[in-house]
Amino acid sequence: MIIAANLKTNLTRKNSRKYIEEVESFLEKSGVLQEVLVFPAISSIDLHAGRVTLGAQNAYPVINGAFTGEIGVEQLEEFNIKTILIGHSERRHILGETQEQLIEKFNFYKNMGFKIIYCVGEPLEVRESGHDKMMEYISKQYEGIDTDYQNLIIAYEPVWAIGTGLTPTLEDIVAIHKELQEKSLAPLLYGGSVKVTNAKDVLALDGVDGILVGSAALYAEHFCTMIEYAQMIEDNS
Repeated sequence: MIIAANLKTNLTRKNSRKYIEEVESFLEKSGVLQEVLVFPAISSIDLHAGRVTLGAQNAYPVINGAFTGEIGVEQLEEFNIKTILIGHSERRHILGETQEQLIEKFNFYKNMGFKIIYCVGEPLEVRESGHDKMMEYISKQYEGIDTDYQNLIIAYEPVWAIGTGLTPTLEDIVAIHKELQEKSLAPLLYGGSVKVTNAKDVLALDGVDGILVGSAALYAEHFCTMIEYAQMIEDNS
């Protein structure tokens, strides 16, 4: 399975380094074999060698250039970063990234050979408009995206569940993952108020290939527990 932590705008470089060291120590001692990804805040990205793969929460589709406030491939390569998060709901709905901009970003980093976690999901008003409207909304987020890209991971994140403590029922997660699997053979993660108390149940569901965890992953101990759950489930399957 794939267990990913999106640390968002949290933790300093010093604290991020300590966090990653704690996760690395856990992986070494436990013998866990899961794929572990961590996306620190941009200013906390650092060189790292180990089991944990570090990724960028965002970058501009450029090598370098006159793009104030952005980073590009040149800055990522300095830290051997070859993994990126694209399409997260906060970038879509808070920062206003359009599907056209996401397609440009996706294609650029695909051509650079990056591993891409591409996020899809629906806000509450769309979900409440009915199943067909919800799937139509989500399907548009696949438009222009190469769903056969070999380095692609898709994360389904119901926008209304992020940071609210609300989650779809386990049955709902299974149902939508089944539909989304018809759109791409890429690994499919669930994200949306995943925490220690529900991670084990979510990871055990059919069609769930891992989880993308936000604020509940800010404590390394909690994140490691979720990784351990994934290993337990795999060992017992």
